[in-house]
Amino acid sequence: MIFEGKYLYGKKWNGKGYTYDGNFSCEIKDGKGIIKEYYNNGRLKFEGEYLYGERNGKGKEYNDNGKLIFEGEFLNGKRNGKGIENNDNSKLIFEGKYLNGKKWDGKGKKYNYHDILIYEGEYLDGERNGKGKEYNDVGELIFEGEYLNGKKWNEKGKEYNYFNELTFEGEYLNGKKWKGKVKEFNYNKKLIFDGEYLNGEVNGKGKEYNNDGKLIYKGEYLNGKRKKFSDNDKLIFEGENLNKEKMKKKIIMLIKYLKEI
Repeated sequence: MIFEGKYLYGKKWNGKGYTYDGNFSCEIKDGKGIIKEYYNNGRLKFEGEYLYGERNGKGKEYNDNGKLIFEGEFLNGKRNGKGIENNDNSKLIFEGKYLNGKKWDGKGKKYNYHDILIYEGEYLDGERNGKGKEYNDVGELIFEGEYLNGKKWNEKGKEYNYFNELTFEGEYLNGKKWKGKVKEFNYNKKLIFDGEYLNGEVNGKGKEYNNDGKLIYKGEYLNGKRKKFSDNDKLIFEGENLNKEKMKKKIIMLIKYLKEI
């Protein structure tokens, strides 16, 4: 913008502004006015209230294709106060309050490069706080629950895999799965683990399956590992065996072995 007039402390104070191709852009009186800014391609970039050389008050921002991307309040050149923000494809991505140019308190949405929704939920203090949902890159739900300071928090939540199968349901702590029930699937969508989660690891009852879906272990877990009972560091029992006769034979053989030594 070309400005003709008086300045005060380095800021436009009284005068008129023009675009580089000579079109009228604004008129400033006592540091105040309504201003229009343009991109190099001649499209409108900003229109709104101006005070002491910066955006102050209500205004609108546009992308270089002429689409409205923000409408709301400004303070000292930055978004401050109530506002509505759209992405370049005119989809609503935030509605609420801004502080120093950041989304601060309200409801927001996030889209990927293919314009597919990957997050929707509540914001507070500039981060995800409160209820929210996450989606994968093809728009399938992968998490639903509570956030605190941008992380999945110690409230109940649910996670899903790319096959839209529930993989975790329980409580989170500091963004990690903490307590609940968990399921794991292989690339063929077959269940390979089904069990309990505690303190951020597999703890409690669980079942393991091979890639063909055949049960290979059923029993207790401790700190992410199969729970083992031992005598002098020699394994005498591990989990449950579906074939009781085989288990009896193994126990008898182990007892005999222990007696011999």
